[in-house]
Amino acid sequence: MPNKHVVVIGAGFAGLSSATHLAHLGYQVTLLEKNLTPGGRARKFEAEGFVFDMGPSWYWMPDVFESYFAHFGKKPSDYYDLIRLDPSYTVVFGENEFVEIPADITQFRALLEKMEPGVGPKLDEFLKQAAYKYKVGIQDLVYRPSRSLFEFTSPGLLADIIRMDVFQSMSKHVRKFFKDEKIIRLMEFPVIFLGETADNIPALYSLMNYADIALGTWYPMGGMHEIVKGMVKLAEEKGVKVHLGADVSQINIEDGIAKNVVLKTGETFVADVVVAGADYHHVDSKLLSPEYRNYDEKYWDKRVMAPSSLLFYIGVDKKLENLTHHVLFFDEQMGPHADAIYKNPRWPEKPLFYLSAASKTDPSVAPEGKENLVILIPLAPDLEDGEDVREKYFHMVMDRLEKLTGQEIRSHIIYKRSYAHSDFKSDYNAFKGNAYGLANTLFQTAILKPSLKSKKVKNLYYTGQLTVPGPGVPPTIISGHVVAKEVMKENNL
Repeated sequence: MPNKHVVVIGAGFAGLSSATHLAHLGYQVTLLEKNLTPGGRARKFEAEGFVFDMGPSWYWMPDVFESYFAHFGKKPSDYYDLIRLDPSYTVVFGENEFVEIPADITQFRALLEKMEPGVGPKLDEFLKQAAYKYKVGIQDLVYRPSRSLFEFTSPGLLADIIRMDVFQSMSKHVRKFFKDEKIIRLMEFPVIFLGETADNIPALYSLMNYADIALGTWYPMGGMHEIVKGMVKLAEEKGVKVHLGADVSQINIEDGIAKNVVLKTGETFVADVVVAGADYHHVDSKLLSPEYRNYDEKYWDKRVMAPSSLLFYIGVDKKLENLTHHVLFFDEQMGPHADAIYKNPRWPEKPLFYLSAASKTDPSVAPEGKENLVILIPLAPDLEDGEDVREKYFHMVMDRLEKLTGQEIRSHIIYKRSYAHSDFKSDYNAFKGNAYGLANTLFQTAILKPSLKSKKVKNLYYTGQLTVPGPGVPPTIISGHVVAKEVMKENNL
């Protein structure tokens, strides 16, 4: 009897991960990707000699990538060359206030001591707690499928969870250790990736500070898409059949069992199991008939979404000064911008923004003597993002970028492309045009996230940033592993 056949929808990190794990377990796996290139939000494109990563640009938690490849007897270095960035990144607090964050933890401690004398021992204690949270959180909790409260009820684990400050806000936690406003902003910055303000993110997520300060910021030479290439190569080595330009229109269900997956072209793939790595809301509300949906629109509208983004991909015909690979522009106050994202959704009056200049590290991503820039402004989901408003915000951030770095840039731009909500919707079927998935608030953690298993279809599972464990590249890679184990448990060969 032939092996069971799994159809995985979506070749982002979660889809690639689940497909590879399932193939490794002995399933026949077909991976269907809507776009013409794999990677989901981590696609790349090339224009006029410039190479742009379209989405994720931060390589944190290198241990998660090592663990992923090690599961198959491989190493990241079998697929890409990884280097640690030093400085890890630069934070701009204002004119002549550029703070480079050193990779060396002793130098980082010394930097904080200059900002707040006597803070060293407090930093040590903060990082000791963060390391403990990282160990329990990233090496245990995130690998739980979160389908039942009983997964979290062992006395040892309950004690761990209480110790991990899940009921205290990140904002209060940080202020127990630090008083200097700039240090507080530094410590709160990593939770931006989690999709809420530090007031509403559990202090559990100081584990991100451990990832940042102790484990470091890395870069795969060639760009983040090199990870995708490596994962695709490994998937194919395991026997996964990858179909690009395969846009799914329907999952056919009979008597509560998914029978096949149909493309918009009419091509049909018979399935014993279906794993949806595409946008959860899209699959649930558009690919299934109403009686088989996990959640109604009222449920989805009540979800707190992580931000969307307005991105600009820019090619410059000269080398730029006063920039490192990653630069965070905190020259305006966080409060009003956060309010525009989370409380009163609107286009922000004075947005903070982030700049990636990968060409500062990697000569392969820009022609010689030129610079590759990506600028990102975090925004509330579901905003109108016409060309006029995009252009307005382009000039708003460029005014500040040119003033702060002391150089003319706009007259040297030879390539520019913008990307925002409507693009996330059309390219990824992203719910409300989100960029980062669901916010990791206390009430959207673990069993309170959308379930990785359909409640109404026996052999349908979900993976990716809208289910457990949550948004970010490492969590979505883990999500693929978690769902593969659940498939194996319930659908033995």
